[in-house]
Amino acid sequence: MNILIFGATGMVGQGVLRECLLAPDVERVVAVGRSATGQQHPKLQDLVHKDMYDYRAIESQLTGFDACFFCLGVSSVGMKEPEYKRITYDLTIAAATVLARLNPGMTFTYVTGAGTDSSERGERMWARVKGATENALMRLPFRASYMFRPGMIQPLHGVRSKTPLYDAAIVVLKPVLGLAHRWWPDRVTTTEKVGRAMLAVARRGARKVLLDPADINALGS
Repeated sequence: MNILIFGATGMVGQGVLRECLLAPDVERVVAVGRSATGQQHPKLQDLVHKDMYDYRAIESQLTGFDACFFCLGVSSVGMKEPEYKRITYDLTIAAATVLARLNPGMTFTYVTGAGTDSSERGERMWARVKGATENALMRLPFRASYMFRPGMIQPLHGVRSKTPLYDAAIVVLKPVLGLAHRWWPDRVTTTEKVGRAMLAVARRGARKVLLDPADINALGS
């Protein structure tokens, strides 16, 4: 498989990238982002692109892919809805619309979050915006699209969050997260299982389009 990853420098993206590079059936991985991953691997190509809302300059490099793992995302803390919508909805749909046109046989996987509001009418701003993004993605003409809704994620294999406060909290809670993953598999997953689950749906699909932590853990086992 040839795989595109958006957000490969973030916590989830780092874990997904690791699993893609380890997978024997993945021949090529292209990481699209505003900065390079900083990793060297025979399978990996960094595609540095500054304007994540306009892909006309790099369209020729975005063809021939079997799957896209879209792991870009920001916290809504301190944001007004228009700003959060531009970074979450507008940015995602800008990329996905181009990819659906260039790769109609592609499987598109999007990382949202537990509690995302598919009705787009709930009280929580972030959940409404994420729900609108999911719904728009599922209307695009991909071969298949899957919405990953993880809850708490335990980073493994040296994966670190780019958010200092979150990274510090993970370090403190590391022993607890390990136990929580074993005790509550319907609420907690790992970066390893998220990556393996994405590869699983790219290979053979899944019975559900909206995948919660229990689904992710089952697919990633």
